Amino acid sequence: MIRFLEISNQTLFYYYLVCNLAYLAMLIIALKTSAAHQRQLQSVSLAWIRQSPLAPPITILAPAHNEEKSICVAVRNLLDLDYPELEVIVINDGSTDRTLEEVRREFGLRLVRSLYIPQVASAPVRGLYRSDSDKRLIVVDKEPGGSKADAVNAGLNAATSPYVCIVDTDSVLERDALLRIMVPLLNDPKRVVCVGGIVRVLNGAEIEGGRVRRIRLPRKSIEVIQVVEYLRAFLIGREAWARGNMLMIISGAFGVFRTDLVRAIGGYRASSIGEDFDLVARLHRHLLDKDEDYYIQFVPDPVCWTEVPSDLRSLGRQRARWQKGLLDVLWANKDMLFRPRYGRIGCLALPYLWLFELLAPVIELGGIVTIALAAWFGVLSRDLMVEFLLFGYAFATVISIGSVLQEELTYKRYNDWQDVARLVTYCFLEHFPYRQMHMIWRLQGLWQYLRGDMAWKQLKRQGMESTRTDVSSALQNEVPGSHQTTGNLR
Repeated sequence: MIRFLEISNQTLFYYYLVCNLAYLAMLIIALKTSAAHQRQLQSVSLAWIRQSPLAPPITILAPAHNEEKSICVAVRNLLDLDYPELEVIVINDGSTDRTLEEVRREFGLRLVRSLYIPQVASAPVRGLYRSDSDKRLIVVDKEPGGSKADAVNAGLNAATSPYVCIVDTDSVLERDALLRIMVPLLNDPKRVVCVGGIVRVLNGAEIEGGRVRRIRLPRKSIEVIQVVEYLRAFLIGREAWARGNMLMIISGAFGVFRTDLVRAIGGYRASSIGEDFDLVARLHRHLLDKDEDYYIQFVPDPVCWTEVPSDLRSLGRQRARWQKGLLDVLWANKDMLFRPRYGRIGCLALPYLWLFELLAPVIELGGIVTIALAAWFGVLSRDLMVEFLLFGYAFATVISIGSVLQEELTYKRYNDWQDVARLVTYCFLEHFPYRQMHMIWRLQGLWQYLRGDMAWKQLKRQGMESTRTDVSSALQNEVPGSHQTTGNLR
């Protein structure tokens, strides 16, 4: 028993050492990449892209299921995006509320007879509608497919552009987001096959007419923690992985893909849980099997704002589902591990996801148990245990603070010094007690997957219009320093 605890604690020490060094390396890479990106932006004229006849058309695919609260605001936002040639396809995925009726009333939809070729599989389509007020808007009304992936596939069949941009209808794109995300594709159209943009937390922002008018941190502690998490995940994680052409996920809330490639791999896998991760993994596999020279890129400044869960129950369900999606995709692509054909994806990116993402909550729980037992039996000095835990906590907190400082030094979305101070403060809370809560949610996701529980559990959301109203009143009544801290995220 004693020997087991010694080996276990030593292994755990090296595990966390490698994990922290990996995060440090990603932070350094991300800082350099951000600086290079800022220099590149100075030489790019968005006005040229806006006015150029060479800018390729884009079809926006926006799946919607029971989105009556926010669908009209979302569609207005999409139609108002600044881009030369745009097609917007909203896919009504068997909504049981008034989603379709709201769009019909607002945009004057009429049923059209149009050729619809199901190149990728999806649930049956009931009808196609076009807007009389804006010919760029098409609505695909379909039977419920049980997943976002199935809805996107139906929209993909109706798309007519060489590029598709997949967004969530409960998110808000900044007006110039498409112009910015297309810069890498226009610079290298042969190699760049898809691009992901950054996703930021909408909660707390003031929305008017489908646009973010004022950016403020949310009031709830659980939402602020998610702001820190999103900054770290996107500005450090995805920026660093994309630098090495090893980006494995493009957020389903905002990404642009070559239409022909998505169709070539059969669209989204309708049975997948993490459809955005699954799509990018299969794109890597397809292109590497064909020995193609390609690049999957991330751009940190075209912003998509999305509403995040504001209660612990919804947040726990979301994180459990993300963990199920991670396991589902990694297991489906386990044959890519350590195979020379798949290069750095099979030898670095996927092993990292297995070891430091999928198995992390299991290892962390085991580590808590073995460290406690070792301290109890006197194998591990209690002073050494405290020092080890404090070092891990301090290192992880520094990484989170680095992501906040990177945001403030480069993109400066939070201009109020009180907001910046709150963000830095919450960096100290993210790894205790929030990390432990997140560990439990992820373990629940693994257990649910292993026992076959793949059900989608509805998340509680306010919707864009209610968010705007609540935030406006909150801004009027907010008392600085009055917030209580609760839980956090991954």
